[in-house]
Amino acid sequence: MTEGVTADVNARAGWQAWRMRRPFALLASALLVGAFAVPASAADADDGPAGSDGFTIKDPRITESSGLAASRLHPGIYWTHNDQDTGPYLYAVDGATGETVARVALSGVGTPRDVEAIAIGPGNKIFVGDIGDNDGVTWPYVWIYELPEPTDLKDQTVKATQYVVKYTDGSRDAESMVVHPKTGRVYIIDKNEDGGHLYEGPAKLSPSGTNVFKPTVPVDLWATDAAFSPDGEQLAVRGYLGGIWYDWNGGKIKRGERISVPLGQGESATYTTDGKKLLLGMEGVNSPVKAEDVPGGGGDSGGGSGSGSHASGADSDGPGGDTLKVGAVGLLVALAALFGLRRIFRRR
Repeated sequence: MTEGVTADVNARAGWQAWRMRRPFALLASALLVGAFAVPASAADADDGPAGSDGFTIKDPRITESSGLAASRLHPGIYWTHNDQDTGPYLYAVDGATGETVARVALSGVGTPRDVEAIAIGPGNKIFVGDIGDNDGVTWPYVWIYELPEPTDLKDQTVKATQYVVKYTDGSRDAESMVVHPKTGRVYIIDKNEDGGHLYEGPAKLSPSGTNVFKPTVPVDLWATDAAFSPDGEQLAVRGYLGGIWYDWNGGKIKRGERISVPLGQGESATYTTDGKKLLLGMEGVNSPVKAEDVPGGGGDSGGGSGSGSHASGADSDGPGGDTLKVGAVGLLVALAALFGLRRIFRRR
């Protein structure tokens, strides 16, 4: 008899304990689902050009992708390059597959030293910035190459024009070069840990003589790449740990919000040609290109440059990063509240 009473008491206690724990279990599972759920607007793919949701560069020859430019002539194709290569090569990568569909060799130029940037200007002209100078900052001049974007995507050699570039305030390291999609003017941002400057080139580059670039306004970032929005109204600048977008404002840039970027050796960026996404690339074999909605409402299509804006990263690591950040914070707060409630119930 005593054993039966004891068993009945234990059963009731177990049932009550289970009833007490069940709401917490349900609440915890609901919080987990809510924390990691991505809104449909973020999960659904946009009807943009191929690569708008990001991709992986699969070509084993591309180990140090240091620039990225979205093609308007071939929507969904992205031009990139190594900063050190066996020759002056550009690679056309299909955003749908991540595969290289053409390698273009540049003729009519010298041996590249440190190619760091690529952009596409008006008339589908590709500009390549051989502007890196991280070996002690000693080069008295750097180079920019210009070539027409090939109409046929196949392995080929294209003749390029080489421009000699100097700065009014002496040699410096740089990894960011942009071409305004309306005016065709070329700009460079020097790479300085304490922040650099936007350097403005001549209205039109000259193949004879020296093209002098002068500093105009400060840029509050250790810049590794930059990009104009397709309409030329926004300038995005990225670094290793973050980024900033600016209202172009006719060249008198006005600072907007910060941009988060994927952590690591990130040295490339471009807007998609529809102006809705900013793509941020990394160096390395099988390097990922992350996609983010453009910051500040973005700039629509209508031109384009190649090199970036609202990114994923220092705080998040890819599409939906902001959602996951908010969800993770909410999860921690909710779990703290959950365990607090459990302690209260226990005290009761």
